[in-house]
Amino acid sequence: MSHRRFSAFLIAAAVVLTMLSPALLPAQTAKKWILPRTPDGQPDLQGVWTNPTITPFERPADLAAKAVLSKDEIAAAEKKAAQTNVDKPPAPGDPGTYNEVWFDRGTKVVSTHQSSLVVEPVNGRVPIKPEAEAVRDYNTAHNADSYENMSVWDRCITRGVPGGMFPAAYNNAYQIIQTPGYVTILYEMIHETRIIPVDNGPHLPSTVKQWNGDSRGHWEGNTLVVDITNYNGKGWMGTAGSAGRLKGILQSENLHVVERFTRADENTILYEVRVEDPNEYTASWKVSIPLVRDPAYTLYEYACHEGNEAVANVLRGGRLADKTK
Repeated sequence: MSHRRFSAFLIAAAVVLTMLSPALLPAQTAKKWILPRTPDGQPDLQGVWTNPTITPFERPADLAAKAVLSKDEIAAAEKKAAQTNVDKPPAPGDPGTYNEVWFDRGTKVVSTHQSSLVVEPVNGRVPIKPEAEAVRDYNTAHNADSYENMSVWDRCITRGVPGGMFPAAYNNAYQIIQTPGYVTILYEMIHETRIIPVDNGPHLPSTVKQWNGDSRGHWEGNTLVVDITNYNGKGWMGTAGSAGRLKGILQSENLHVVERFTRADENTILYEVRVEDPNEYTASWKVSIPLVRDPAYTLYEYACHEGNEAVANVLRGGRLADKTK
């Protein structure tokens, strides 16, 4: 083969390899993800999903104007969490709490890198009315006076809707099951089961009130939208300490909640919820939390026992304290 013909051969081979090489790269060989659908054609949200995270519920004051964290801030936050979430001996006289094996607070910030789970208002803070905070503070200070001042979670009633979707210190798993006309969510915490009709039907009559409201769903494209009204005014919006200032804020009968579940990829559902309650807040607010698929996760029964023993013991201790006053 002549030098000229050999050179032409090399050039032709290089052109062919250039055309083929992108297809040979691992990033290119992966099949494009296609949204799975149920037998009746709805977007498939089924599976076990979790949401433990170290991302704070509300935005810290020093990040008031920063909605998204930088790589350095993410690394610092995750390093601090690794150093903080370790077993420490309780102080003298303190009976202590669970050790770290029982907790599931998470080790990472959310995949969206947002600086707080609250994304609206723009400062990442829930616009709680002062009078709502006053009721919360009174109940906290008088926790041993009456069971009605206690958390509905401590009483083993419910973590609430949407509060049950907000991350806590453990049991942050949800199993979603779809059948024709319904989406069912099994909450690991307090093993609640929520059945949502997705026929876009009307709400129950306004005279029918429920702890977790009346959920009515419909599909907007590939997003499940759930509208919730008819609350009984006895629940709490936040029950876990991770909810910060929101823990203990009541849910009034005027509460209106709209949830959105969007399957973003094979392993992520974007959960968004907007809350409106003119009795408790000066404006509406919104939370956004990625739910992460975990097919290896097993939901065990959460046998809430506080309502049987702890509530009675707290009230008994309160009556003993009264006698010493």
